[in-house]
Amino acid sequence: MNTAADGLSVERVHVWRGDRHVLKDVSLALRSGELLHVAGPNGTGKTTLLRVVCGLLRPEQGQVTWLGQSIAAIRAEYQGILAYASHEPALKADLTALENLRFAVGLKRRVARDELRDSLRRTGVEACADLPARVLSAGQRRRVAMARVIAMQASLWLLDEPFTNLDAAGADMMTSLLQSHVQAGGSALVVAHHDLMVGTAPMRRLELGP
Repeated sequence: MNTAADGLSVERVHVWRGDRHVLKDVSLALRSGELLHVAGPNGTGKTTLLRVVCGLLRPEQGQVTWLGQSIAAIRAEYQGILAYASHEPALKADLTALENLRFAVGLKRRVARDELRDSLRRTGVEACADLPARVLSAGQRRRVAMARVIAMQASLWLLDEPFTNLDAAGADMMTSLLQSHVQAGGSALVVAHHDLMVGTAPMRRLELGP
């Protein structure tokens, strides 16, 4: 059974947007080697939940803990173990794919160029390494954003609609990366509209409703 000390814990979180009660008493637990699929109709707070979990948004009620400690109390340590990919790839248009990775990953740790190129190779866009992000297709930008997640070497992945704009081969690549991550002992909180299939990797589902 998951406990707060095992990994990530969200306890009875409430978030309002003006008069709208976006997240209502949401709780979850996620430990190493697990994937939690967050699903639900549009407007039910899936992205808001990810923003709360990654520390970008403070809930009006409830708390988020990592290894039993409030993420607000261990902010630097917590930011060091997570990689967050928003619904938009969030790439700087005039930087190349490789420069985008070097900038983002360099904020967390020292990283070699060959290591960044290897991350691009794993997501199938090594040939785009020296192209500016503005000339890449939507699917290529998604792959570069996922390469950034890989290069961060984070144990906790927070992914918002990572399959958007990917073709069948890209979806298979994403599924394989998720499976490898959790089988290696990492954990992943994934917002996705469609059902996830990650082979033998342990997976649970959290359905958010209106």
